[in-house]
Amino acid sequence: MTLTLDHARTIIAATRAKGREMELKPLSVVVLDAGGHVVAFEREDDAAPGRFAIAHGKAYGAVMLGMAGRAQMARAEAQGYFMAAVNGVYGGQVVPVPGGVLVRDKGRVIGAVGVTGDTSDNDAEAALAGIAAAGFVGEE
Repeated sequence: MTLTLDHARTIIAATRAKGREMELKPLSVVVLDAGGHVVAFEREDDAAPGRFAIAHGKAYGAVMLGMAGRAQMARAEAQGYFMAAVNGVYGGQVVPVPGGVLVRDKGRVIGAVGVTGDTSDNDAEAALAGIAAAGFVGEE
């Protein structure tokens, strides 16, 4: 299955709803397809203007490496040189922290969601809710 615009809109709406339920700070949410291309993005009112780059970096690293943000962070802590090299390869676009969540359908990676605005753990929790609302499985 392909990650469609309708799926992305569902993911974003449900992620934002989870953020409101959790009383999080204003969120920014991006959905990327399996090739790392932006399908959709929303930045909530009062979210900092630079949040797109952070949300994108979280999702981009996840989809390009096939490794969710939490795993990337562990790798960066264990082998900082590896993540530094990866970031060089990808032009500094990788943000290796929770909140970059892989989207899987029947085990296959079909994209990633990047969420930023609150703590990385809260960002990831909101993303997982959005992904589940679209009928997919998230891997954080």
